Amino acid sequence: MFQIDRQLAQTRYRRLATHYDYATRRIEPVRRLAIHTLGLEPGQRVLDVACGTGKSFRLLHEAVGPDGVVVGVEQSPDMLRQARQRVREAGWDNVQLIESSIESADLVGPFDAVLFIYTQDVLQSDAALARIFAATRPGARVVSTGLKLFPWYLGPANAWLLAISYPYFTSFRGLDKPWALLARHLDLHSVRTTYFGSGYIAQGTRR
Repeated sequence: MFQIDRQLAQTRYRRLATHYDYATRRIEPVRRLAIHTLGLEPGQRVLDVACGTGKSFRLLHEAVGPDGVVVGVEQSPDMLRQARQRVREAGWDNVQLIESSIESADLVGPFDAVLFIYTQDVLQSDAALARIFAATRPGARVVSTGLKLFPWYLGPANAWLLAISYPYFTSFRGLDKPWALLARHLDLHSVRTTYFGSGYIAQGTRR
């Protein structure tokens, strides 16, 4: 429950891929808020970490414009297949996709912004975060959003939260403060709770 299992993640997302967009439709408001919080500008380079099926691409592409670059990294070939189709159908020639774990991804920076949307396993990997921030310029804006545990005294609510989130990540480590390892790389400006305390948005700038 506390160690990241990449093979298990691949298996789970193979099953999830075909209905992932529908299953995660309820997080679209916080996705939009997270991308707005990034404060992207035309011409910038943004990294979409564990981009999945590419549900953030439209908003990211609109923000950076035709002179900017969106780079999405995803280790699940089944999820990335849908992301490629999304890019192809939209005709986005400045959206680049990398099929790889973050830990071994060939990231060509520097990036002006980094987006983490429900990326619990990545956030608990020191190696993944080191790889990301080696390719990110100082002062780059960073936003992360995802699940977090309710306060300890709401035990039954946490049991429910873990049950519904079980298919989407393999490590429950750090769920009380999922942004803790990320914050080591940032000047952390704020952490706001979402969804009645079961989620968060953290924002900061790379040191």
